[in-house]
Amino acid sequence: EVQLQASGGGLVQAGGSLRLSCAASGFTFDDYAIAWFRQVPGKEREGVGCISRSNSVIFYEDPVKGRFTISRDNAKNTAYLQMNNLKSEDTAVYYCATPLASDYGCWRDTPLKYQWYNYWGQGTQVTVSS
Repeated sequence: EVQLQASGGGLVQAGGSLRLSCAASGFTFDDYAIAWFRQVPGKEREGVGCISRSNSVIFYEDPVKGRFTISRDNAKNTAYLQMNNLKSEDTAVYYCATPLASDYGCWRDTPLKYQWYNYWGQGTQVTVSS
């Protein structure tokens, strides 16, 4: 069974940092891209960024560029989202996702679409207080 488990969320003051983890199981992790999304109530799920299976492509959406860093450790079947200089507008539930299709779902300079991804983690809440 394909599973993605996002964790590491919490309450942090503006300007602070958090690192989210996405632990994967049930599939060959290093064959597929991983994406991060976030969502606030009443709004559509918004892309944060993605990392290709071999780290050859790491893409960030404009609102997080320069503050967030995506990485993966294929030996641990885990992807990470390091979030620095957090702002109140970063408050959201954060999700990791995978398309489970080779060479798909993470391209250079290409904004993310949630429809590309078939498998999602359960989400972890990030709250940034100002």
